[in-house]
Amino acid sequence: MQLEIGTICDGKVSGITNFGAFVSLPGGKTGMVHISEVSNKFIKDIREVLTENQDVKVKVISIGDDGKISLSIKQTEKQEEKPQRKPRPPRNADVWQGSKSETKENMSFEDMMAKFKQVSDEKMTDLKRSKESKHGGFSRGARKGQNV
Repeated sequence: MQLEIGTICDGKVSGITNFGAFVSLPGGKTGMVHISEVSNKFIKDIREVLTENQDVKVKVISIGDDGKISLSIKQTEKQEEKPQRKPRPPRNADVWQGSKSETKENMSFEDMMAKFKQVSDEKMTDLKRSKESKHGGFSRGARKGQNV
């Protein structure tokens, strides 16, 4: 059997180390499954999951120029369907739209820029106000009694 990247085959765990497991493959070849490729869950001790002489299904994920074969067990398992997140509504209203009665189509570029600048200035003022209240009214780097 010719091993290629993406090939899924059966193997047998031939050795276990702290960082992974060696797997005997068809054709007398041996590959290694890194501990991060054993499961989708965190594994502290690989010996809790794999044992020597255990039959495993592996996927070839790389073959080095030196002939080293990297394998994955977790990529052979069917990926659990993650629930799709609902798209989050935008935090801020669309600055370019202006008021609800105005739309982009009704506004000139200059009007949209003016609206953007107005909203931006308001946000900067709010930010400065918030920062001053947290820092006792002094600007950054200033000390009591010093002019800024």
